[in-house]
Amino acid sequence: MQIPLTVRDFLDRAATVYPDRIAVVDEPAQPAASWGEVTYAGLDRLARSQAATLDELGVPVGGRVAIMSQNAARLLTSFYGVSGWGRVLVPINFRLATAEVEYIVRHSGAEVLLLDPALAHIADATDVKHTFILGEDDDQIWRSDAEPREWPGDEGDENDTATINYTSGTTARPKGVELTHRNLWINATTFGWQAGVNDRDVYLHTLPMFHCNGWGMVYGVTGMGGRHVVLRQVDGAEILRRVAEHGVTLLCCAPAVVSMVLDALRDWEGEVPGRDRVRVIVAGAPPPTRTIQRVREELGWEFIQIYGLTETAPLLTMNRFRAEWEGLPAEEQARLLGRAGAPALGVRLKVDDEGEILARSNVVLKSYWQNSEATAEALEGGWFHTGDGGAYQDGYVTIADRKKDVIISGGENVSSIEVEDALASHPAVREVAVIGIPDEKWGELVTALVVKAAEVTPEELIAHCRTRLAGYKCPKRIEFRDVLARTATGKLQKFKLREEFWAGRDRQVN
Repeated sequence: MQIPLTVRDFLDRAATVYPDRIAVVDEPAQPAASWGEVTYAGLDRLARSQAATLDELGVPVGGRVAIMSQNAARLLTSFYGVSGWGRVLVPINFRLATAEVEYIVRHSGAEVLLLDPALAHIADATDVKHTFILGEDDDQIWRSDAEPREWPGDEGDENDTATINYTSGTTARPKGVELTHRNLWINATTFGWQAGVNDRDVYLHTLPMFHCNGWGMVYGVTGMGGRHVVLRQVDGAEILRRVAEHGVTLLCCAPAVVSMVLDALRDWEGEVPGRDRVRVIVAGAPPPTRTIQRVREELGWEFIQIYGLTETAPLLTMNRFRAEWEGLPAEEQARLLGRAGAPALGVRLKVDDEGEILARSNVVLKSYWQNSEATAEALEGGWFHTGDGGAYQDGYVTIADRKKDVIISGGENVSSIEVEDALASHPAVREVAVIGIPDEKWGELVTALVVKAAEVTPEELIAHCRTRLAGYKCPKRIEFRDVLARTATGKLQKFKLREEFWAGRDRQVN
């Protein structure tokens, strides 16, 4: 017997086994009314109502529904209310500039746009058949009491696209990563199993849900009947408070968030919340060995590191403490945990002759939406080309350099070419190269090296970027140069430009 693997399986199980259990504790400070506590039976009703409303609006199976929201119970529900009945959810980064959002909505062909109340102004800049403001228009989004139409083909096709997640790459335009129900189902189950997700877990959403579907935890935690606690605004002290208040056992985040928590710990009074209970899963860039030590010693939290990409749903590797490391010094344990990790179940890895990490797995994307050229390049030879350089030894991957020209700052991907395009549009800029340099807080700092055509200040150039890019993409540091290192054919030699900033380090990512 073979039945389709779909994301609705996770909510169906939770609503069947744990109908009266609290599914989600919404952020109390939502700009619209907070949903408070919602049970799994209630979450199932809301998802069904949303799906039935999309039926009534005439959105077909395969139709795209875009949503742009900070973490919220409404967003969590939409992962099921949209994808669970065959439509495609397009979660958009709430930090993007209006022009970037307009491109994604247009490129994806979304028929419906759901907006956080704080982002309502974006409605005027997009041409969408149906636009709703979350909270204000709840009576329209979740208006139907009808049972949604069943997905054609009984329960649908697991190879259908469930979400399109736009990611910054090496070009000025983001690419839409098509992830299928099968991709998401397998990622959630293998990730959840290897991270030990269970029905006693309380998961704190410090990671934005739009970010590769919360790395799959919106599905995995739900399927096991765990409790979701929504955090809208990331803050170190507030994370500690929520861990204490809700009995949090699990969270995922970028290294910058770990640093925020450690900074907040200095002023925390009383017992450290979650000691010997919390598992913190980190990705985006490996934190320094000392940071890993501090998480384990000062917080008393288990440190787990993963490596992956939006294109891999995301889990490719996991590094979790092993029994064999018990007798080693704490610093050596932290160093071992600093590697990207060992392949997850069902993942095959290798390093090619150029040092690029390649992967094969059921979690690898179906394609890039309406971009066959990029799809063929990424999947050349039947392997997914990660764009990351590194080593694969003794069953563990270590990331050494980034082949794709992407900067990871605060856990977010920033296309250096996109930033260069914005800077180059200023009349005072003759040449520009954007690189990432090591930074303790953000992992990598977006830095621009500029050759001037006229007098201009760093502040003026940053302000110019802010009119074209999301704030997190704008350079935090600008240095003026007389010339930029180039090859004989005129190509920028960024490895030379990075040398002075990365000297003395054994890898070119932070």
